[in-house]
Amino acid sequence: MLLIHRIRKPNSEEKERLRRQRSPSEFGDSRTSGVDGQNGVHSKERTTLLVDGGENGAQAGISLMEQLVPDLRLHALSFLDYPSVCHLSMTNSLLYRAANDEILWKTLYLKDFSLDQGDVKPANGWKACYAATLAIVNINADFFRIVKERSHTAMSQFWLNAGYVKCFLATGESFTGYVFTIKSWRATFSWENANNFQIRDVRTHVLTDMAWVTMKAYSNMERAYNVTNIYELCNGRWYMVHHHSLAALIHGGAHQHFV
Repeated sequence: MLLIHRIRKPNSEEKERLRRQRSPSEFGDSRTSGVDGQNGVHSKERTTLLVDGGENGAQAGISLMEQLVPDLRLHALSFLDYPSVCHLSMTNSLLYRAANDEILWKTLYLKDFSLDQGDVKPANGWKACYAATLAIVNINADFFRIVKERSHTAMSQFWLNAGYVKCFLATGESFTGYVFTIKSWRATFSWENANNFQIRDVRTHVLTDMAWVTMKAYSNMERAYNVTNIYELCNGRWYMVHHHSLAALIHGGAHQHFV
């Protein structure tokens, strides 16, 4: 019995596909990996087009960020926030080096924080300076959260237990030493006008183990205070060691005391 197989001629699309398979050098080396980016889940594997690596040969799985020249890569990274840059640095060695560039972290610092002196050179580098400044900004926000909540326990844990700490309230009262300072906050929290504050014009300065923050604190955007908080790093934790509040003159000289 004679079996005759009918051979179907390939159409134009199939011809093109076959031509590409026979000429891989024209389109670059292609290898399989997961999901087809254009057509969705194509199969268990996806074809990834490799970029010619020049004299060093082809490199697999190169991202757009890695293909940029160093200056453009640095510029692109400067638009990211702090967590994103840190996560990107864990991708590979190339991006790790890019994400730890001193110029990048100085750019991020100037974008997110103020710098009163242009010739500042942080002892531990701009990345460490950024991280420390961000920590102080968050800790300083915690201070006003504690004031809002009137938590005497939280305030007692916020201050360094030392005899040299000082607290100057806007009432003109001043207290020296941990015990007297914490007692003053118990009395302050009993006042009826204790409320929420909006913080503006924040200036943060961080040294190795000391940091200070100057700002304006507005009570219901009506009463204003010039506030300075100083923090000290002790056993890996920042504690408040100095608080100074001065009521600002507003509305022709009227002022209100609280912090």
